[in-house]
Amino acid sequence: MSKDMRKIYLEDTPLKEAQETFLQKVRFNREVERIPTAQARGRVTAEPVFARVSMPNYHASAMDGIAVRAESTYGAHEQEPKQLKKGEDYVIVDTGDPIPAGYDAVIMIENLHQINDSTVEIMEPVSPWKHIRPIGEDVVVGEVIVPANHKLRPVDLGALLAGGNVDVDVWKKPAVAVIPTGTELIPPSQNVEEGEIIEFNGTVFSAYLEEWGAKPVYHGIVRDDYESIKQAVLQAAEESDIVLINAGSSAGTEDYTVHVIEELGEVITHGVATRPGKPVVLGLVHGTPVVGLPGYPVSAYLNLEWFVRPLVHQYLGLTEPVRSKIKVKLGRRIVSGMGSEDFVRMTIGKVNGQYVANPLTRSAGVTMSMVRADGLLRVPAESTGYEQGDEVELELYRPLDHVDATMVVTGSHDLTLDLLSSMIRKKNPGRFMSSSHVGSMGGILAIQKGECHAAGVHLFDAESGTYNIPFIKKYLADQEIVLINLVYRQQGWMVPKGNPKKIENLADLTREDVVFINRQRGSGTRLLLDYLLQQQQISRDDIYGYDREALSHLSVAAAVAGGTADVGLGILPAARAMGLDFIEVGEERYDLILTRSFFESDAGEEFMEVVRGEAFQQQVESLGGYSCRDSGKILFQSY
Repeated sequence: MSKDMRKIYLEDTPLKEAQETFLQKVRFNREVERIPTAQARGRVTAEPVFARVSMPNYHASAMDGIAVRAESTYGAHEQEPKQLKKGEDYVIVDTGDPIPAGYDAVIMIENLHQINDSTVEIMEPVSPWKHIRPIGEDVVVGEVIVPANHKLRPVDLGALLAGGNVDVDVWKKPAVAVIPTGTELIPPSQNVEEGEIIEFNGTVFSAYLEEWGAKPVYHGIVRDDYESIKQAVLQAAEESDIVLINAGSSAGTEDYTVHVIEELGEVITHGVATRPGKPVVLGLVHGTPVVGLPGYPVSAYLNLEWFVRPLVHQYLGLTEPVRSKIKVKLGRRIVSGMGSEDFVRMTIGKVNGQYVANPLTRSAGVTMSMVRADGLLRVPAESTGYEQGDEVELELYRPLDHVDATMVVTGSHDLTLDLLSSMIRKKNPGRFMSSSHVGSMGGILAIQKGECHAAGVHLFDAESGTYNIPFIKKYLADQEIVLINLVYRQQGWMVPKGNPKKIENLADLTREDVVFINRQRGSGTRLLLDYLLQQQQISRDDIYGYDREALSHLSVAAAVAGGTADVGLGILPAARAMGLDFIEVGEERYDLILTRSFFESDAGEEFMEVVRGEAFQQQVESLGGYSCRDSGKILFQSY
């Protein structure tokens, strides 16, 4: 197909409309397969399953003891015990033994007084059929054990086997073809060259499909060639129940998905009014539903849930599961453009009895935003967003008890926070920690508003020559807090390996051939830079890139490593992580502000034990550029 002939278009179909239209057009030819019941957990029954035998299929003793005729026990009481003779009045039975003919009750062994080998004494009578499991007590021949379209659980398998069903008819799993496209893609590897991208979406898709009850069929990477993609789709449509094409769903020069589907079948929708996730293609090829998913991971995963999960459940005759929802207070403002639904990944924690949520990065290409997300905020198309402090409803990605046990940390970014989170989980698997990077001042304001348990800060006060305490006294005068040291760390200039621009000091940032990348406003690193500029009387206007902001030290290091900046101010471990050279500016103190309520809680005690522990401190100092000489030391207390 000639590129010049391609018709470029994207729609803004509302999500719900796109879902309903697509599902209404799909008709599956489902197949039934018979499999061993013992292997059927998670499978969906194609027909009602009836009991073939009763369980039990005889009158069985429910206890260890003796089988008796109930009438022979009448009259027995503590004042006038009754003696029974073996063989005449009773026979010995164990749990599960058949009840001999002529007997209609069982007396537990605990209620017998043994007189001799053939005589027992009882203190109370027993009623007919006491401690006997009658035929069919559990399962009766002919009764329905499970209905059709039932997802089999472990307990169901036991009931099926008890009812004589060693095999069961289930719906054959829908085969879902997974076709990743892109000339730049390579299979997973530790060696990635410039211009290459590891293909990992296919693995994620396959795992989701298996979780939902489908059978993924991975077709391998297909290069950006119209005919190659066309042939892959044509083959998959003949062999599979559903076809997924990853990447190429938008309107770029090598986005062929919509045109392939249009040539081979029918395009139902191209583009939905969502952010992220707009460039999705929904269509049919020879009656087989085909979904063109965006290449960006977050967009792809959301579309997979919106359109593919319903298809799988429709095929299996199941209703889709609905996530739990929770009311939360927003820790930060959420801005949205009208006209499209916004889906924002959020972290959630419980602070002072109130659930507080903060947004993660909204970029459609940041996989880690899905890894770290506790929930999803859906902003309606007609809304412009929400203000900080507003109450909104989120869909939960994690169980609520995990959210309840999550320590919320905000403020300045440091690599040791991730180590701290890991070691807290190691000490107590029931504890969790989430962190968001909003800068030191953002952390102080979050403490002020009761939106976190702890805040990372490294604010240098030029007047006193000290860190953090002057800012706490100014902004948190009415708060009950504890300030502890976490680490001392080296700040410096991060430059490419070999320092090709020969950057040595602050003045070099003003050179015309130097591109700088800064941290966000309110961060301690930004304040430190501004202090240094003031000391040397250098104008920020003379630094190209001063207004370009990054939210973490690693983001600054990544920009330098990627060649979009020549230098950035940050910490040594971030430079090492990206293979950069480091020119030390000086050591700074990185502290944590803890609320009193958290500090005095059980979670706070565990937290302090980890911070003061040898294992944490050794691991931190092994990163280089850190000192834990005061880790866990209380530096200031306001109560």
